[in-house]
Amino acid sequence: MGVRDRVDEFCARYRLRLPIVQAPMAGACPPELAIAVAEAGGMGAAGVVLDSPVRIADWAARFRAGSAGPFQLNIWIPDDPAEDAATAQRQAETAREFLGRFGEPSEPGGASPDFDEQCEAMLAAAPAVVSSIMGLFPPEYVRRLAERGIAWFACATTLDEALAAQEAGANAIVAQGLEAGGHRGTFDPDSAEHTAVGLFALLPRLADHLRVPIIATGGIADGRAMAAALALGASAVQVGTALLRCPETAISKEWSSALDGLAPEATLTTRAYSGRLGRAAPTPYVRAWSEPEAPVPARYPTQRQLVAQWRRGTPDGLDRVNVWAGQSAAMAREEPAGEVVARMWRDASALLAAD
Repeated sequence: MGVRDRVDEFCARYRLRLPIVQAPMAGACPPELAIAVAEAGGMGAAGVVLDSPVRIADWAARFRAGSAGPFQLNIWIPDDPAEDAATAQRQAETAREFLGRFGEPSEPGGASPDFDEQCEAMLAAAPAVVSSIMGLFPPEYVRRLAERGIAWFACATTLDEALAAQEAGANAIVAQGLEAGGHRGTFDPDSAEHTAVGLFALLPRLADHLRVPIIATGGIADGRAMAAALALGASAVQVGTALLRCPETAISKEWSSALDGLAPEATLTTRAYSGRLGRAAPTPYVRAWSEPEAPVPARYPTQRQLVAQWRRGTPDGLDRVNVWAGQSAAMAREEPAGEVVARMWRDASALLAAD
């Protein structure tokens, strides 16, 4: 199947005018951003890993008030409990001690949202797509998604992960290259540092072995990268960092400034924010955790809970938000999201037509 045929088939299946999916960036995906992407012809998105069922329902309602287009809801698959509880406890204690250099914490916060309740809320919201990262949904939930006519997009960072997701019933694979900002989607949290495949090596590897469509993500911020991803076997692309500086995203000035002109090689992978590996801007806080005397961050979700506790306290030098940044950060522009995705597809289309 040729590039145009793949793209047209994918767009027809998901009611898109252009093959661009907004990345579901938890904490940076207000309905206004998803509406702008959907109204431009793409697919909006929300990352709901931190959201209660009420917030999930509210986000979906606000989106539908502004657009009749498609959207996806994304969630993390929970980690298995730590096999070595004693080691996990020691890591938590040393992480807590290290965070003391950033001020005094507040009281611990409440419990994280319940995964099963979040899954029920996503079913009730009835998006076009429910997507997963860091693992696979249970078979019973996959069956219920299919019964409701909701597609499942599964993030994968290797062929083995992608094949497992395809076998489990995923309707499409989100192929995440190491260039991507935010969290790595590896199924095994402890292997994330060693599972570092670039997108343009990963795409043909997956395209040669998968039956389901592939959505490319990681470092895609203009039409050139989009055209290359489609030529290598993707049916669509997923874009995150390129949209962070758009007015609809409304990230903080500090985060936006950190992305301005940020070189690809300057971004860092870190567990300092959540305990799971992610790619971020090199803020003083992130760099502190890579110093020789720095401890290993606590496992997820303990590290995230500790960081939240310090943020509610009196932090001194601790980032107020997670300053995620993909390797294409310098290409992010302060312009409306609809213009960003429209330009990407226009430029990609011209390049593909020239070939």
